[in-house]
Amino acid sequence: MQSVKMVITGPFNAGKTEFIKTISEIDVVSTERRISDETRSTKDETTVAMDFGRITIDEDLVLFLSGQKRFDFMWEILSEGMLGFIVLVDSVRPETFREARRILDVFRNYAPAPYVVAANKQDLPDAWSPQDLRVVLRVDPVVKVVPCVSTDKESVKSVLLELLYTILETSKEES
Repeated sequence: MQSVKMVITGPFNAGKTEFIKTISEIDVVSTERRISDETRSTKDETTVAMDFGRITIDEDLVLFLSGQKRFDFMWEILSEGMLGFIVLVDSVRPETFREARRILDVFRNYAPAPYVVAANKQDLPDAWSPQDLRVVLRVDPVVKVVPCVSTDKESVKSVLLELLYTILETSKEES
C-alpha cells in the first residue's frame, strides 16, 4: 500500500483542525492548546504544532495540517513530496484573506503541486461566496474554489475529491 501526502493549509482559525478531524479514520494527532495572546478573542485553543490524520481510499491518503504564520519555517519541508494541497479560507473573516493569498503563493512557489481553495464556513450567514473569494484572492479561473463546511463530513469529502480530480487531470495533461 502506497501513502500519498496532502497538505491542508490556511490562515488562523480557518478550520484546518476541524477539517482533518471530520474526515480522519484515526484519532487525529492534535496539538491544540489554550491561547494566551490577543487572538484569544477569536477562539480558546489553537494548533501549536501540526495535526495529522489519515483516510483510506485505494491507498493511504495522509493529511497534514499547517498554516499559521508561526509554522512557515516548516512549510518548505512539509511541501516536499506532497501530491497536492488545499488552502482553507475562513469565508466570514475578510481580514484573513490577505494571509490566505500569501499562504497560497508560498506553497505554489515551494512545489508546483495541484491545489484547490476551500471556502470554509459556508453555513454562516455572512460567508463570502466561492465566486467572490476567487476574485478577492485573485485565484486563476482554472483553479477550483469550492464551498466547504469543515464540520460536515460530506462537505470535507467533496473538497478532497475535488483535489483528487484536479490531481488526476494534471497528471493526464503531463503524460
